[in-house]
Amino acid sequence: MTQTNRVAVITGAARGQGRSHAVALASAGVDIVAVDRCADIESIPYPLATAADLQETADQVRAAGGRIETVIADVRNLADLQAGVDSGIERFGDVDIVVANAGVVGIGLPDATDDQVYRDIVDTNLLGVWHTIAATAPSMIRRGTGGSMVLISSMQGLVGRGGDGSAATFAYAASKHGIVGLMRSAANAYAQQNIRVNSIHPTGVATPMIFNDHMARVFEANPEGSAMSGNLLPVPFVEPSDVTAAVLFLVSDGARYITGTTLPVDAGFAVM
Repeated sequence: MTQTNRVAVITGAARGQGRSHAVALASAGVDIVAVDRCADIESIPYPLATAADLQETADQVRAAGGRIETVIADVRNLADLQAGVDSGIERFGDVDIVVANAGVVGIGLPDATDDQVYRDIVDTNLLGVWHTIAATAPSMIRRGTGGSMVLISSMQGLVGRGGDGSAATFAYAASKHGIVGLMRSAANAYAQQNIRVNSIHPTGVATPMIFNDHMARVFEANPEGSAMSGNLLPVPFVEPSDVTAAVLFLVSDGARYITGTTLPVDAGFAVM
């Protein structure tokens, strides 16, 4: 029997962009497998999401009329991520939407040789996206109806502005550029299964990644010099819902022939 319900795996789903994507997709009738680490990373200078945050996402998904399986797993650990994805598949069936959203940043950490922060950023932002693809692609292929992978990158995945020589900013730009390579390679790999793969590139987004005590100190010390101060339109940040709108388009039938693209949601950040 052909599976008719739609199933989405979303990483970094406990708050911010991931929560926005989960609630919007649930409102459209999609079953949600919501993945988050729900613990801090020592080298990252702001608090990450908690188990309570992930529960809040679940509550909001259910309030929107959706079904959700919550998974506490670190995208850097493929075995744990695979086990969590498999638990969602067991409950809802095979996947046809993937939103690889989990990511961290280290703006304001000036050390040029901080090997640990470099590895933690790259391992979360890039290795974690590859792990997400690896953990979900077999299910999407098995489902046999095609699907859509959306990889959340950044404008720092398309441009180099904001680099300050630190290990943290180098890691962020390298990881977000690397997502484009993963996206293009996956678009080629899965095209014959009618699986589309695209990346979204936001400017700064108004989420707890940006609105936290550490970043407040960074902005106070350097109000004109942040990597996110170059928007052409008169807004300092976009909202999670702006990125979600792009996600909803890319997973829709309206984008059925769009694959291998880099879609900016950047308020003109990249305009020269």
